[in-house]
Amino acid sequence: MSAFSLLARVTLRAILRDRVLHMLFGASLLILLLVPAFSLFSMRQVQELSITLSLSTLSFILLVSAILLGASSIWRDIEGHYTAAVLGLPISRSSYVLGKFLGIAVFLSLCSLVLGIISGVVIFFSASQYPAQQPIVWGNLASAVFFNGCKYILLSAIALMLSAISTSFFLPIFGTIAIFLAGSASQEVMEYLGGDTALQVSATSKAVIKTLYYLLPNFTAFDLKVYAIYSLPLPLPGLASTFLYFLTYTAIILCLAAWSFARRELP
Repeated sequence: MSAFSLLARVTLRAILRDRVLHMLFGASLLILLLVPAFSLFSMRQVQELSITLSLSTLSFILLVSAILLGASSIWRDIEGHYTAAVLGLPISRSSYVLGKFLGIAVFLSLCSLVLGIISGVVIFFSASQYPAQQPIVWGNLASAVFFNGCKYILLSAIALMLSAISTSFFLPIFGTIAIFLAGSASQEVMEYLGGDTALQVSATSKAVIKTLYYLLPNFTAFDLKVYAIYSLPLPLPGLASTFLYFLTYTAIILCLAAWSFARRELP
């Protein structure tokens, strides 16, 4: 077994033993189990509300997990002097960063899978109580869960990059949150600039906003909640482009993280 895969397994095991994540996962299960009761408040849209609540719960759990794991993974190892011991082995700093990311990505993927299956069971039970005119398209729901997982794996890579650069725990946390909020709103801002109501925005401001739009990750592209709720046809070419965008952007971020960590002075 290579040092890279071994480090990924060690990282995954440490994540699975984290008590904070145990509490977070338990709370998410409790919320999902209560979705049928909450969805009954809307007698005419039980199915739609159960899908909305389930996907929102899954998204929130993955968001918190991605930020905490990505921002604290390297910082925690440095504070515990674990990094120095690992890097004393025949393993490069780039392999160390990539191994940490792989462990986090596997955990987020497993979390998406487990919560996605539980969400499907909950949605099926809720929809069976008050069947809607529009049937559930399970492929749309699975796609929404899959791209949700991709979105937060990308976010964890950004948090890991900030953690590889910063000596503080707070910059990766708040920096990742800021990037997530900006990336989630960038598409709406660009649509606003393309409308007639943005005539008062200066050319300089438009240029800055467009530059940030292309630099920041576009998290809106990963949101398929509307397609899952209303059983709309999926834009397959657009989804293929989104997945390619995910792979490319994640690869660039990981290269920056490995490059930054390789040049960082460790205590």
